[in-house]
Amino acid sequence: MTHRFPVKEVARQSGLSTATVDRVINNRANVSPQTKARVAAAISELTGQEAQLTARGRRMFFDFVIEAPTRFSREIQKAAEQVLPHIGSAVCRPRFQAQEIMGEDEVTAALSRIAKRGSHGVCIKARDLPTIRSAVDQLIAAGIPVVTLVTDLTTTKRIVYVGLDNESAGHTAAYLIAKTVGDSDGTVLTSRSQDQFLGEEEREVAFMATLNRLCPKLRIIDASGGSGVNFETSRIMQSTIAGLDQIRAVYSMGGGNSAILNALEQNGSLPDVFVAHDLDHDNRQLIADGRLSYVLHHDLRVDLQNVFQAFLHHHQLMPVPPHTAISHIQVVTPENIPPLKRLF
Repeated sequence: MTHRFPVKEVARQSGLSTATVDRVINNRANVSPQTKARVAAAISELTGQEAQLTARGRRMFFDFVIEAPTRFSREIQKAAEQVLPHIGSAVCRPRFQAQEIMGEDEVTAALSRIAKRGSHGVCIKARDLPTIRSAVDQLIAAGIPVVTLVTDLTTTKRIVYVGLDNESAGHTAAYLIAKTVGDSDGTVLTSRSQDQFLGEEEREVAFMATLNRLCPKLRIIDASGGSGVNFETSRIMQSTIAGLDQIRAVYSMGGGNSAILNALEQNGSLPDVFVAHDLDHDNRQLIADGRLSYVLHHDLRVDLQNVFQAFLHHHQLMPVPPHTAISHIQVVTPENIPPLKRLF
């Protein structure tokens, strides 16, 4: 594995021992594919951050623990890489651990490893479960600040939630559907990635309250639990929509939209309106093709800027905290898809 970084530096970035990193780099036996992947990712991260190393200031390591579909976790990492060169008060070095489906034990184990090796801050997107909340509070008790991203862990002592106003998003989705469907009968399909993501739950509660008020004749059917991953989402969709007809609308809060659309098409029940979240690579193509009606978008680059600013303020390297950590909703249609561009 070719690279130009000291083994100790790669070990620190990956969270592995120097002996383990040495075995990977020198292609020795008895190294798991997961360990090789962690070392490769660390070298890639170091390469991407190298330009920032010439900056003056304190060097700080921040850990990201993300349960999300790969398409979304990549967007988070890309957003972090875009904002880092413009943070001048410290040299910020992010370390990412992301999986499409991360079990409760895997999350707590990751947080435990971070607590042992040390960190200047942890940004987490995880399910709102007692053991995860406890692990977060243990980090905080050890002096490691925690920021929640996109979905919150409200009963923890995290320093701030960064991300979309989920309640407002749910109200907006219901309004858009009501303006399209009107006062008519039929079924509205909702889909969350997991029951325990608090952000998606907030979207759903607000959505149901507003839709029931605006369109009381519509029936809401839930098809959640696919983790935003196409295979799992497709399986759940097929069992949920079998025999359903007159599906007027879909509100997808957790992704897997290609799978949802394909299942509906096979069932002969494509909706009049489909509202989704996040303008990632998949959704950008789907809305450009007219298969999605609206995407409720927020700029992850702003979110990641707020994450780093919250950490730096905590460490007294910024005089004031972020003005607001809540992202504004942008309603994207096939007619106003924003171009790919840099934040700065």
